[in-house]
Order: sequence, then C-alpha cells, then structure tokens
Amino acid sequence: MLLLNNHLLPAAALPLPNRGLAFGDGFFETLIFADSRLRLAADHCQRMHRAAAALYLTLPPELATPEALATTLARLAAANGLAAARLRLQLWRAGGGRYTPTTDATEWLATAETFAPDETPIAKADFALETHSIFSPLSFCKGPQAWLYVRAAHERQQRGLDEIILCDTAGRVAETGAAAIFWVKDEVLFTPALETGCVAGVRRAQVLRAAQAAGVDCREGLFYRTGLLAADAVFTANVASIKAIAKIAGEEFDTALRFWGL
Repeated sequence: MLLLNNHLLPAAALPLPNRGLAFGDGFFETLIFADSRLRLAADHCQRMHRAAAALYLTLPPELATPEALATTLARLAAANGLAAARLRLQLWRAGGGRYTPTTDATEWLATAETFAPDETPIAKADFALETHSIFSPLSFCKGPQAWLYVRAAHERQQRGLDEIILCDTAGRVAETGAAAIFWVKDEVLFTPALETGCVAGVRRAQVLRAAQAAGVDCREGLFYRTGLLAADAVFTANVASIKAIAKIAGEEFDTALRFWGL
C-alpha cells in the first residue's frame, strides 16, 4: 500500500505533466517508523518547511506539523502491517508549465518498506575522487542534488568501498555518500558545517543535541581531510543508523564509540 496525496492505494499511476519528473521541482524525506512512533518527526517537519520555502512550495496540512506528519505516516505503516518501517516521502510541485511555475501547491507520494536496524561498523572507507559536494540554496535538503550521491555511490561500488566520503571543491570534508560524518579527537566532537554543501541531516541535528547535552565540546566548521585522518574515532549518522568507521584511506580508528545514549 502507498499514500498518494493522502489517498491510501495499492498502486498508483502518476499523471503527466509531472514537474518532479520534468524538472526535479521538489524534494524528499527518508523517515523511520518504529516503536509505534515516527522518529524525529519535529526535525523532519522543520527541514520540510525549510525546503518548501526554498522551492516556493506550500506543504499540505496532513504533512505540515510534526503531529500531522506522524499521524499520516503511521497510517501508511499500519496499512502495510509494518511494526518497523523505512518510509520515503516524495514531494513535488503540482501543475504543469515550463520553468516558471503556475502554482505553489504540492503533490506527494509516500511508500513504505521493512526497516531492520543495522549498526555494523563500516570496514573500509575512502575519499571520493570523481565527485565533490556543492553548496547551494538547496544543498541542505534531500533531492535537488541527488545526482551527486548517485555518482558517489557508483564510485564507491567500483572501488570496492563500504562507504565514500565527499569533500567540497576546496578539499574540505562534507559528508559521506548517505550520511553525516563526525569524528572525535581528544574528547572534542567535529562535524562539517552546512557551508560545505552537506545535507542538514535530522540525525546530524540529534547527535549534536545529545552531545551538547552531555557536555561534549562540539565544533561545526570547515575541516580538511588531514584533520579527519588524525581523529581518534570516526562515525556516520543518518536516520537509519549510527555507524563507526574502522578504516579510511588506510588509517585505522577506534570503533568502540560512546554515542551519548542515542
């Protein structure tokens, strides 16, 4: 079962014209429903509002508040009989037209699949050689720059890596192919600033909140790979999991990490 514009359906055909397909005029969210709740609903909703504003879109009421978002997507998980679900919510501008939009109304599609937690450490990672992150007014959200991550995933696969790390054009660390990146050095937590073009991940925000609440010195900034490679420990964080990285470019790291109760 899926949800198309809040209608529960076994399948759906998307009518044309479709501005999401034609122009990438939209964005998406990946969310986790588990333990009878939508995780990080407030963070997802905040990023959705920010993305909608950046694209001059209006969110529909059934997605516009954390409570409405959680209720809507819990209905989808239940309809699929999933106690734990990985959800994808795709939003795009309604109507047709060419580059100039004719409306700020939004259409949307939500799908669900089984979610199985996996926090197995990442054995081998390295820096991307073919793709770099690009800062833009939309780089904080998911979707408008998805081609970057497709290219990075292709390179990761071709090089036999378990994870790949993107840097910006100045060589500063940005993120991994599908997650935020953090590292610890002398009890200080580091993570790249959004100015590198990394996604403003909801789990990234949660990690920073939890670390700050635990009294950890947290630093967001513009850091080069030499600083990352000198770390004591490195880990990734996305909505699905937090994973330690065992080795980057031949350098080994501690995988016995404390995650401040996350």
